Amino acid sequence: LGEIEAKLAQAPNIKETVVLAREDIPGDKRLVAYFTQHSLDTAVAIEALRAHLQAQLPDYMVPAAYVRLDALPLTPNGKLDRKALPAPELDAVISRGYEAPQGEVETTLAQLWQDLLKVERVGRHDHFFELGGHSLLAVSLIGRMRQLGLSADVRVLFSQPTLAALAAAVGSGGEVVVPDNGILLGCTRITPSMLPLVALDQLDIDRIVETVPGGARNVQDIYPLAPLQEGILYHHIAAHTGDPYVLQATFIVADRERLEAFALALQGVIDRHDILRTSVVWEGLDEPVQVVWRKAQLAVEELVLSAEAGDIAEQLRGRFDTLHYRLDMQQAPLMRIAYAHDPANQRWVAMLLFHHMALDHTALEVVQHEMQAHLLGQAEQLGEAVPFRNYVAQARLGVSRAEHEGFFSDMLSDVDEPTLPFGLLDVRGDGSDIEEAGLSLPADLSRRLRAQARQLGVSAASLHHLAWAQVLGQVSDKQDVVFGTVLMGRMQGGDGADRALGMFINTLPLRVGVGTQGVRDGVKATHARLTGLLGHEHASLALAQRCSAVAAPLPLFSALLNYRHSAAGVASSEALAAWDGIQLLSNEERTNYPLTLSVDDLGEDFRLSALAVPQIGAQRICVYMGIALERLVDALEQAPQTPLNSLSILPSAERRQLLVDFNATTRSYPRDRTVHGLFEAQAKECPEATAVVHNGHGLTYAELNRRANCLARHLIGLGVQPGDRVAIVLERSNELLVSQLAVLKCAAVYVPLDVSAPPERQAFMVRDSGVRTLLTLSTMTAPEGTARVDLDTVVLDNEADHDLRLIQSSESVAYIMYTSGSTGTPKGVLVPHRAINRLVINNGYADFNAEDRVA
Repeated sequence: LGEIEAKLAQAPNIKETVVLAREDIPGDKRLVAYFTQHSLDTAVAIEALRAHLQAQLPDYMVPAAYVRLDALPLTPNGKLDRKALPAPELDAVISRGYEAPQGEVETTLAQLWQDLLKVERVGRHDHFFELGGHSLLAVSLIGRMRQLGLSADVRVLFSQPTLAALAAAVGSGGEVVVPDNGILLGCTRITPSMLPLVALDQLDIDRIVETVPGGARNVQDIYPLAPLQEGILYHHIAAHTGDPYVLQATFIVADRERLEAFALALQGVIDRHDILRTSVVWEGLDEPVQVVWRKAQLAVEELVLSAEAGDIAEQLRGRFDTLHYRLDMQQAPLMRIAYAHDPANQRWVAMLLFHHMALDHTALEVVQHEMQAHLLGQAEQLGEAVPFRNYVAQARLGVSRAEHEGFFSDMLSDVDEPTLPFGLLDVRGDGSDIEEAGLSLPADLSRRLRAQARQLGVSAASLHHLAWAQVLGQVSDKQDVVFGTVLMGRMQGGDGADRALGMFINTLPLRVGVGTQGVRDGVKATHARLTGLLGHEHASLALAQRCSAVAAPLPLFSALLNYRHSAAGVASSEALAAWDGIQLLSNEERTNYPLTLSVDDLGEDFRLSALAVPQIGAQRICVYMGIALERLVDALEQAPQTPLNSLSILPSAERRQLLVDFNATTRSYPRDRTVHGLFEAQAKECPEATAVVHNGHGLTYAELNRRANCLARHLIGLGVQPGDRVAIVLERSNELLVSQLAVLKCAAVYVPLDVSAPPERQAFMVRDSGVRTLLTLSTMTAPEGTARVDLDTVVLDNEADHDLRLIQSSESVAYIMYTSGSTGTPKGVLVPHRAINRLVINNGYADFNAEDRVA
């Protein structure tokens, strides 16, 4: 706000300025400028002030209202009284100004916007997101445009979301022509020429057809898997028992008649949609394929369960526990119903099992809608089903592999370390050790988030992605994070993508900076990165990960964000009638990732759902995200230049626990002494006590000290100076301790090299730390390029053995310890003498005494 005030003060005849973000109407936050004039003879036109600011600031920083005051209100202490600033009157507000659409394309688009966004009038400068648009509505809009012969790149809608900009981009969509399916009804032999979306030879085709009951006559189509389906199949094959992508929903049904109606309605949906009649074949093939059956019967199984064995619903869940139960993916449909009578409660309990391979979140809502139509006897009113092959064609024939690689290389090529919140590394789990928790955001926070999104001209999803990045950054100690975002996959999915069934979603990496950048700029940058990602929503995750510098088998990230639009509101009387006697009891969601956050956009409110390993805590993650969102919107409203890394995600109690309670570790220790100085004092006090024993041969403190003194003088004679790096390549031995002490007595820095480490790692550490001298044995292999001292051949008899008197601070570096490099390039950590003393002496967790033996 200070930047806006400064620019406003530069306008002619402006004396004082104040800019506030006001919310006089709940949910309608806007910038209001207050000003006083040097001269009151001529009133400053607020239109001129707006034009003055528009020439210097982006649109989202230009106030919507301007209030002229004779004087700014002050407190008794002479400070500005912000609470006394009046709400703007109507004459203070400058409308953006309605300008009618121009030309046929703009007029057509305006009508589409009015229908989709439920607004009375749309001008050519109106903004899609300000009018309530979001990603799911964007899919619907692009689909309706295609029906009218208007094509446009969906990224334009997100990057330049005005009606005029979208109209100008019409024709830039590069539509993919989906080739026709060559398998005709009644076909008895399928040949390669009939399959334009996949390359198979005749032997492959015949092998595939053998897996389908009824043979070729029951095969409608064969085509490849979509990007995320490939990953789902990988986890299915890798899991020896169970399947993390088999989902279950448990229903309570009033009677058998309603149960049969439920199953019949679901069968009706299966009959309409290809993807629900699809099996997957991979054995013996170069790449897996999905096979659409013409007829696939839903399996409905009745079980006889005893109430004496416990709750019927719990018995069903136990019988079909997805930790052990698997659906046969080579048999369609990839779902089944199992049910049992529950006489104790005079009801039936049914479990629906289905595979994520066939359905994503949006598709599940379409299934529910269509089942409702069947239950009401209104199935004939449903529109024509959209085949999943259209989406597969878009994914295969749309943006080229080279274009995908170019985009992800630009984003990720310099990322050499994964983002691993809490150090979580396993992304190949079976979902067995995952807990779930949820949190509904307060209505006021939801309104404020939407208001800020509209004011900044971005989607609400952008704010949630940035907040999630802040959470991950703070729990992984990174200011540049990468996480997986679950894309809807329908932006470029072809006609009817908003009502199609199938696994459209795709998980791809998103890189977000959460360092010193201001929060407003962070939102804009996140929105721009998300917008760019939309054009590559069909790329494979494996391709994207290969474009980074993170070496396999390490994952690029271990956390996901799934932002999705969900139906909300009170069910209509028609819906209540359709589902009468059928009630959802519970459902289960699993994931192979150790940390996943789902954000359900309910139209007005937001709900968070977290899946996390128990040691982290799903509820804890929801709380972190809620705080991150609140503090992000606070900063956007009050100080949009606030650095992102200054916003904490911790609740005040946990922050105090971490910063105060856990750090109540004050101890008395020799903070001003060097390590070798303390050793020398011990050698004087107990010269004949045993200091070290190896393979039955020991040294007293005096002997160890004298030998170290001799070697130290020899090293100084070779040119070793204070601060020089000296590497040691030795097995555990008496000589190792002698060498360590000698290096420290030279005021040099000890660099340990693991004798079992690969030669290239040893060489890297020598180069990276700047080693000039290396201590080893003549029988050992060590990196070249340094002055080598073989301790088994060196003669020290002529060296003095009394203590050296080099002046050295306890803050000087004692040794350099390298990280493992398991998450990227090894990093050298400089460890001072003081830190070693603090770790060992009076540390509060281990009490060493003269009787202890330490390996």
